[in-house]
Amino acid sequence: MELPDLHFNKAEYIETASGNRVSRASVLCGSQNIILNGKNIVQSEAIIRGDLANVRVGRHCVISNKAVIRPPFKKFSKGVAFFPLQIGDHVFIGEGSVINAAVVNSYVYIGKNCVIGRRCTIRDCCYIEDGTILPPETVVPAFSRYSGSPGKAVGELPECTQDMMIDFTKSYYQHFTPVKEWPQSG
Repeated sequence: MELPDLHFNKAEYIETASGNRVSRASVLCGSQNIILNGKNIVQSEAIIRGDLANVRVGRHCVISNKAVIRPPFKKFSKGVAFFPLQIGDHVFIGEGSVINAAVVNSYVYIGKNCVIGRRCTIRDCCYIEDGTILPPETVVPAFSRYSGSPGKAVGELPECTQDMMIDFTKSYYQHFTPVKEWPQSG
C-alpha cells in the first residue's frame, strides 16, 4: 500500500542537517536535552519535554500532531525524580497520544489518542491500537497488539512487522514533502 503525499508548508518546518523535520508550531522544552537521531518528523503542536529529563529519539520516527512526549517520573519521600526516555528507530506516535514511558523500543506503532502510562516498557515490533490506555509500569512484550482501557493483549503480530514498520516510516518520510507556496484559504 503506497502512502499519499503529505504536503507541508516549507516555511512552517525547520529541516536539520541530519534530515529532521520539526514544525515551528511544536514545543521542544529543554531542547539541549532532546536528541533526534535523524530523519524524524515532529509535527505541529507536538510537545517534547526535554526540560524534565533527557529524551532520545532514534531514526525515522514520526511524532504526530498534538502528541506529548514526557519522561517518566517516580515519587519518593523527598520529592519526585524524572528519568530519561528512550525511543527506538522506526516508531510512529499517533495524533494526540501522550507518552510517559521509560522505553519505547524500535518498530512500534502507537495509534491516535493513546496514553502510555509512566515507566511503561514497549518492546520491539508492537502495535498499540487507537485510544488504548496502558496503566503505569506495563511491559508490552515483543510482537504483541494491545487495545482497550486498561490496555490488554488482543493479538500477536507477524514476524515481518519489523520490515513493515521500516517501510512505513521511510515511506512516510519520503511522502512528507515541502510545498513552497501554501494555498491561501478564503
